Amino acid sequence: MPAPQPLEVWLRGPLPGVPALLQPVAHALLQAREELTAALHDFPPALLNERPAGVASVGFHLQHLAGVLNRLLTYARAEALTDSQFADFHAEVPPLPIEPEAVQRLVARFSQEVDAALAQLQTTDVATLAEGRGVGRAQVPSTVIGILTHAAEHTTRHLGQLLVTAKWVRSLSLV
Repeated sequence: MPAPQPLEVWLRGPLPGVPALLQPVAHALLQAREELTAALHDFPPALLNERPAGVASVGFHLQHLAGVLNRLLTYARAEALTDSQFADFHAEVPPLPIEPEAVQRLVARFSQEVDAALAQLQTTDVATLAEGRGVGRAQVPSTVIGILTHAAEHTTRHLGQLLVTAKWVRSLSLV
């Protein structure tokens, strides 16, 4: 019988095809996906827009996680955002329509963005990591490695907020 996998993705070893310098980014994104999927597997769609004490809703975080990851990867490729990406950005502001499959759909979208990120990491030439890149309309200066690192950091920050808010709104719905 094989030994159980460690809970932390980074302790499972290098991911095939991902350059060594980008392993931490890949590990963080996979960890976020696993934790998000587990935490929201039975999350009630009726609670997606709840904002106790004015915090951002679970629905906002779900949309924002996927959208920002997509946009940051676009900047890392030195590409301009598309009209579709701008539309997604403007749609991140809840309230979301409450539908039975809303949570699964949003979790699946984040998972797809993680898959796209992993594919991009696998094809990123490490010789380009220090190359300059502009971020946003103002083209704030960064680098490929800076953007990719921020993608992982931003994802983990919003995941933490999402996890706390999800527990909070669930606890309030039991009262």
